[in-house]
Amino acid sequence: MDQKQPIVLFDGVCNLCASSVQWIIRHDPDGVFRFASLQGAVGSTLCREYNIPEDTDSIVFIEDGRYWIMSDAALRIARHCQGWRWLYHLRFFPKVLRNAVYRLIAANRYRWFGKKSECWLPTPELKARFLD
Repeated sequence: MDQKQPIVLFDGVCNLCASSVQWIIRHDPDGVFRFASLQGAVGSTLCREYNIPEDTDSIVFIEDGRYWIMSDAALRIARHCQGWRWLYHLRFFPKVLRNAVYRLIAANRYRWFGKKSECWLPTPELKARFLD
């Protein structure tokens, strides 16, 4: 696994999270991002390797040997997404407010967007971008 490429860890059973991964793919024409579910073997290994807290159910962004969660992760991902880089400027809003909004959405994501009984499977063309 090339750890120089940014990696997005996501909740593989969350409809919102799966849709977010698909959104990232659409806005990443150069195929920079790699993906793994938090529930998978690669995601679990990366969480241990980076000392990401075990109870993390947030999106996780790994880049340049560091990781970010919640709104920091989302904004750093947006920084790489074609047409959406401007969102990275929202990092200047207080983190406590950004994360409060993030937590509100995260706390209700299954109720509002549903939950899958299994992980979303990428098309054969996209499969190489998924680490597990």
